[in-house]
Amino acid sequence: MMRQLPIWLAAAWAMSLSVLGLMVVPLLFVHLPTPAMAGQMAAKLFSAQMWVSVACGAGLLMVFRSKRALTPVEYAQPATLFVVGGLLLALLVELAVAPRIVARENLALWHRIGSALYLAQWLCSLWVMRCMVAAQSAKQAADHSGARTDAQI
Repeated sequence: MMRQLPIWLAAAWAMSLSVLGLMVVPLLFVHLPTPAMAGQMAAKLFSAQMWVSVACGAGLLMVFRSKRALTPVEYAQPATLFVVGGLLLALLVELAVAPRIVARENLALWHRIGSALYLAQWLCSLWVMRCMVAAQSAKQAADHSGARTDAQI
């Protein structure tokens, strides 16, 4: 289980962003009586999502720095940039963009900026997940070929 922790963290981050942004929030605007109510609920959900992003990102960074070799360095180093980038984007949306949207200050502009930053965070999380899956596949292939070589000797 510990060997697969990076994949689980990356998947939780990417899929939570996907479900919230592509399914939950659009359904709020369809089913709640007013767009204002849907917007207020969406703001609360996006705030909760920011904490999920921080937890998954911090977990990934700790895994990358662990003394255990859970993720090969050639995958962990580039993924670290995207984890940090995604975390910074999440914090930027929460601390700079969301307050302006909630205050309905130039709503169209800040909504577009927030959506673009959320999309960028989502792309970072997907890239990290791809890296973690590739790292796990490479590790399994190396383990499998090593076992085969030992058996042939």
